[in-house]
Amino acid sequence: MSLNDFQMIYVASCGEGINAFNLVESTLVQFPGSEITVVKVPHIRSENQVDELIEKVKDLESLIVHTIVNRNLRQYITRKGIDNKIVTIDLMGPVISKIQTFLNLEPLEKPGLYREIHQINLKQVSAIDFALAHDDGLNPDTLSKAEIILVGLSRAGKTPLSMYMSVMGWKVANIPFISEATMPNTIDDVDRRRIIALNINAVQLLAHRKLRQESLGASDIYAYSSRRDIEKEIITAQKYYIAKGFSMIDVSNKPIETSAEEIIEMITRRFKSDAHM
Repeated sequence: MSLNDFQMIYVASCGEGINAFNLVESTLVQFPGSEITVVKVPHIRSENQVDELIEKVKDLESLIVHTIVNRNLRQYITRKGIDNKIVTIDLMGPVISKIQTFLNLEPLEKPGLYREIHQINLKQVSAIDFALAHDDGLNPDTLSKAEIILVGLSRAGKTPLSMYMSVMGWKVANIPFISEATMPNTIDDVDRRRIIALNINAVQLLAHRKLRQESLGASDIYAYSSRRDIEKEIITAQKYYIAKGFSMIDVSNKPIETSAEEIIEMITRRFKSDAHM
């Protein structure tokens, strides 16, 4: 076979084949003037698909580079290559075999697992970015993109709860309640079933505000509120929540994990498979 007869390299993968494609492309840079076309053949997960690929390649001067995680399918594509005089290069098998021996563990052999895991990580990063961009009432015009909206008085724990749930992959916005007049108009356009109001008792709320003032070393408009003033503030907020039809949960003396589980369970029960938009 001369260089001029060599036409194609097929990159077969049980996933997207992106990494194998890039590896082949970077290798071909070492052979200037080869003019070889590299073609991705993703999602190869059955012997029938291998047969179709072999049928396509067998009349061409080509080779197959593959990253197949399933051992039986790797062996099948190698055997079919030999039968049809097609060169096959197994990029995955030797690596899996060496690591399996090193770790003394059996591989999962699950196709697309790398992409699945990294997609989850990307969703987590996106959710964290969303929570930061919608903290403390920021960007009210995009509230409709939130999966969960927390409403509560200052120092009721909205921000830490938002961030905790965002790490779990939920897009959470939080809005401080100061008075009805300060609430964004866009909150009326959101499905109220996604809005959760945080209740907290006066003693704990007062303690949180004083602790915040001490940590900042600066005055806070709430720090000098009396117990009676805070109780009135709580009642005013609750009346607003009830009038708007918001669900309420009590976060007094609860760890963040417990409050988050309660909220997520509530949203999941209401929206089922549509809970994550």
